[in-house]
Amino acid sequence: MTVQTESQLESALVTRLQGKGWEPVRLASEAELWANLRGQLGLHNGTVFSDGEFARIRNHLEKGNPFEKAHTLRDRFHLTRDDGTSFYVQFFNTEFWCRNQYQVATQIGLTGARKNRYDVTLLVNGLPLAQIELKRRGGDLKQAFNQINRYQKDSFAAAGGLFQFVQIFVISNGVDTRYYANNRHQSFEQTFAWAGIDNKPINRLDAFADIFLEKCQLSKMIAKYVVLHQSDKVMMVLRSYQYYAAEAILDRVAHHKGNGYVWHTTGSGKTLTSFKAAQNLVALPKVEKVVFVVDRADLDDQTVREFNAFKEDSVDQTDNTHHLVRQLADPTARLVITTIQKLNNAISGERYAGRLEGIREGRVVFIFDECHRSQFGETHRRIVDFFPRAQLFGFTGTPILVPNAIGRRTTADLFGDRLHTYVITDAIRDRNVLRFSVEYMGVEPPKPEETGDKEEDRRRRKLSDRLYSSRAFFDHPDRIDAITDWVIANHDTKTRGRQFGAIMAVPSVDALIQYYETFDAKRRAGLHDLKIATIFTYAANPDDVEADGLLPDTGFPDSVAPRDAPKRDKLAEFVAHYNETYGTNESVSDGKGFYTYYRSLAKRVKSRDRKPFDAGQGVDILLVVNMFLTGFDARTVNTLYVDKNLRWHGLIQAFSRTNRVLNAEKSQGNIVCFRDLKENTDEAIALFADKNAREVILIGSYEEHLARHAVAVQALLEITPNADAVDDLVDEEEQAAFVKAFRDVIRVNNVLASFAEFQPDDLTLPAQDFEDFKSKYLDLSQRGKGGGEGDPTPGALEDIDFELELLRRDDINVAYILALLTSLSAAEKGGKASRKSREMRRRIFELLLSEVQLRDKRELIEAFIDQKMPMLGPEDDVRAAFAAFWAEERAKAFAGLIEAEHLDPAGFEILTREMLITGKRPAHDAVVAIMTQKPGILARKAAIARVLDGIETLLATFDDGVGELDGA
Repeated sequence: MTVQTESQLESALVTRLQGKGWEPVRLASEAELWANLRGQLGLHNGTVFSDGEFARIRNHLEKGNPFEKAHTLRDRFHLTRDDGTSFYVQFFNTEFWCRNQYQVATQIGLTGARKNRYDVTLLVNGLPLAQIELKRRGGDLKQAFNQINRYQKDSFAAAGGLFQFVQIFVISNGVDTRYYANNRHQSFEQTFAWAGIDNKPINRLDAFADIFLEKCQLSKMIAKYVVLHQSDKVMMVLRSYQYYAAEAILDRVAHHKGNGYVWHTTGSGKTLTSFKAAQNLVALPKVEKVVFVVDRADLDDQTVREFNAFKEDSVDQTDNTHHLVRQLADPTARLVITTIQKLNNAISGERYAGRLEGIREGRVVFIFDECHRSQFGETHRRIVDFFPRAQLFGFTGTPILVPNAIGRRTTADLFGDRLHTYVITDAIRDRNVLRFSVEYMGVEPPKPEETGDKEEDRRRRKLSDRLYSSRAFFDHPDRIDAITDWVIANHDTKTRGRQFGAIMAVPSVDALIQYYETFDAKRRAGLHDLKIATIFTYAANPDDVEADGLLPDTGFPDSVAPRDAPKRDKLAEFVAHYNETYGTNESVSDGKGFYTYYRSLAKRVKSRDRKPFDAGQGVDILLVVNMFLTGFDARTVNTLYVDKNLRWHGLIQAFSRTNRVLNAEKSQGNIVCFRDLKENTDEAIALFADKNAREVILIGSYEEHLARHAVAVQALLEITPNADAVDDLVDEEEQAAFVKAFRDVIRVNNVLASFAEFQPDDLTLPAQDFEDFKSKYLDLSQRGKGGGEGDPTPGALEDIDFELELLRRDDINVAYILALLTSLSAAEKGGKASRKSREMRRRIFELLLSEVQLRDKRELIEAFIDQKMPMLGPEDDVRAAFAAFWAEERAKAFAGLIEAEHLDPAGFEILTREMLITGKRPAHDAVVAIMTQKPGILARKAAIARVLDGIETLLATFDDGVGELDGA
């Protein structure tokens, strides 16, 4: 039986789409693409555009980047017609999304930096809004993802950037199919499978096409469920479970069917789902007001920006309840975002009742983000009593069910029907969240010595149990000191050299103070340089601070603390340390200052999420009691240290701070427990997933991963018994097989290296053999960057993701090599090279071959070693000579680019400095502005691409991974 080819897969898809109402069209050139757009826009708008009119439309469409063009797509263009009349051109009907024009085209070819042909393009009103890339059945789906990334870089800017209007990409090999939004700043891990309402993935292309690519469904996704994320200026598209939840809420409100709640596991994007639900509801004429309710702790800068971008001033950020009441009473304020605390104030008592009388009987819809918090008891009852016609919808990742209610009402008691469910096992299967690695450290207390007397032994065991379950044992300074030492010793391992951050959860404010002061004393003693920050409320501890392990709500102080508040004084002392470390001026003298500090701290803990990241401004470990353990998301937090009782939803919520998907480096969330929470962990997994889900959610033991490592190494050696044998793999398919096999070894290494008991000698593949294979792997990765000019067909290596980030070691940079060169120079002084100096020289050249971040600098460093170092005298400073050499080579390289592309040197320096600081490409207009010889319209896109690619290459060579060249 023959395997279906890519061409056959494409043909079958097009036939299927035609059956769904997509009209086939052949677009063989850029001119035909624009001519078709002109005709389709005219048809959609019920008119015919003259040459001059369409020229003005085209000029409008060519402006902006993909994010700006997404706004253009959804707006109307005011066209002054040739006869002077006004006409508003609609590019896409978002209100009645089925009323558009639909076409399907194949193999559209465009030439930018090089020529590319696109497999299947779906055009709506003549604009390419969905692009489908196919691989032969059984082919690597990641190749299609990488191919689209190459298109975005090479040719999507051609033809006036028409393909930058693409909203959704689809990749498929016939058996596996994924979709994602047009956002270059995402990884393959952030592509999604569409699923049915039962969360069963629809992977096969034919079934996916029948549902997702049906013309009205695709239009609906673009119109309603592509989010223009204002904070990061990127597009996002909802996943299937988010879509079903938002649609279920919309249906309930449209038909006034009562309340409901959505159970979507922590980390699956509940805030985005609820945000889209709120947007959809505002569009319903029947709804007078939508009130989105969050806890004050969750009202971070990003939430504020997103909602205010949708509706200006919709977020009530003030502490003044009067402002909220004014919004609620204003009939033009359709969307209001506020906190549960202020909402409770507004509807309590008679103070504001008169001003709210006009809205009390109105159609008000409340959406509660994280409804398991702050919604039980009096507040919920007041809302229901005050707004008798209101509909209430809640979102939660960990609902209150009968087993974990512990005397409280369940989520269903308060909100009624569950509208959609997406549990943690669903999210792990879909790679929307990561699994957990849970380790237990020092949880077993010493057993009392046996005497042989049964009664005496029983008495001793009882006494031991009482002792080792008491606060006195857990808060003992020796125990806290030992745990602190363990964290200091293992933190870099857990966070991959502090590429990630961590949270440490402790049982009480008293314990937190002990921990903080222990960490600080060891820092002052020079035992570590970790940046520790903390926050806590300074109210008195409850009698039994860890009674149920359910993470109680922690309110913000509302006013100035009393003078005799030692805990407040301690917090003020710790905040002073924070100010000294980061050059800030935070204060916790009153409630407003406390909240400002909270937001500042949240932003700093998240700072690793944004690139470039300044390590000096980040937080390594955030020390907390309950704050930040629910509702707080930072993708670059990967470790939770736990020294407190956690149970049920409290445990899942806390653990879930670590398992946000980021990239290949972040393979799991690391949980380190200094208490025996194993039984509690198993109970929580059974409640919020099912009793058999443990192996799905937890990654397994160190021994299990060692066994997986052995299997991966065996598979590698069957392809290439040693590193030299890689050179004998002349066929790219064979080379690709080696790359994939070694990549599997790297991935298992990455997981193993996060365990506290990891020892390199435990690995099946010896360290030297690994380094030899790695060198060959990196050679092939450079070869995989090839692809000739105008060659649309990538080789087998070109579309493999080599996941080089897993091999990167930031400590091995140019400054590190310079230190070795300084030592080498000292060893070689006085004549003939010694055995030690020869070994040092060999080590340097091995590092240049094997380290990812040094390979593009290798020729320069070798030139310095071979040409400059022999010329240095006994008194010459190697560091100074190298710094001068590096600066000279950098200046020559940049001058070469300036001359080749005819650029203004002063403008070039400003542009380069901005790219270095922001890590982002500038607007195309900024590049054209520094060109002293402006290229023609047809050549402009390619010229801009050459300049930007050239700058990025030079910055990667001379600035990235360099370190301090003039340091000691």
